[in-house]
Amino acid sequence: MPIKIPDTLPARRVLEAEGVAVMRERDAIRQDIRPLRIGLLNLMPDKISTETQLARLLAATPLQIELTLVRITDHVARNTSADHMATFYRPWSDVATNRYDGFIITGAPVERLAFEQVSYWREFRSILDWTQTNVHRCLALCWAAQAALYHFHGTPKHELQRKAFGVFAHRNLVPESPYLRGFADVFDVPVSRWTENVRADVQATAGLTILAESSESGLCLIDDPRRRMLHMFNHLEYDTKTLAREYERDGASQLPLNYFPSDDPALRPRNRWRSHGHLLFGNWINEIYQTTPFDVDTIGAVTAVDAAAE
Repeated sequence: MPIKIPDTLPARRVLEAEGVAVMRERDAIRQDIRPLRIGLLNLMPDKISTETQLARLLAATPLQIELTLVRITDHVARNTSADHMATFYRPWSDVATNRYDGFIITGAPVERLAFEQVSYWREFRSILDWTQTNVHRCLALCWAAQAALYHFHGTPKHELQRKAFGVFAHRNLVPESPYLRGFADVFDVPVSRWTENVRADVQATAGLTILAESSESGLCLIDDPRRRMLHMFNHLEYDTKTLAREYERDGASQLPLNYFPSDDPALRPRNRWRSHGHLLFGNWINEIYQTTPFDVDTIGAVTAVDAAAE
């Protein structure tokens, strides 16, 4: 099944050119099927690229996905046009009464600030709490993963002396996890961050399971089943050239390791993580499909009963 996104969203043209099945809104209405409702709180500066990357992975599943783009209510995006935001995004205050099968929260360019210094921290915390009552399963990426662990568990982040930047080999620590179904024992993941969560802090928190980590760049993927949250600190969703664009944006100040062939930025990088990006998102969507209530209105009520029974 294809993904349902607005007919005029820029990501549509890119995905259709790649051969990705994208459904027109009028066709989706005619199908007698309940699509999975997925919300995307996009905090990344380049929102259009992030929309495209995540829509591509969601569209690769065999289920119909209805994607809603969400923004912080009062935060004004600096790198995306006001017209784009007004046309395609809904403020969280407008969707706070909705219920979603899945909800994705991206990273944000604020990771070197203390969480409490982030201008939208209060609303962000409200959104995290809302996921516990209005969302069946949540996927937090990069800064959002760190912020969720801090909010729910008090897990601190630690600033790195040097940016973790490049493509690093990661070990599959729990191959029986449904989120790692089909993963290799070792797989490459793009990394781009100035902060980290450390193993000792995570192990000190009951109920968290480390699913993948790297000896070079640290923790990668953490499961928090009681909160129905999956935390990904890195970027399997990245395009082939995303790290190259970040390298150029930062004035070529730090070469991304293990990314350019022979570490030569004049050579085109090779995508070594695409298949595992599809696996992760496909596994996450499958877990949602297998466990979400058919009646959307019971999302939250059903999961609250399940949590109380644990």
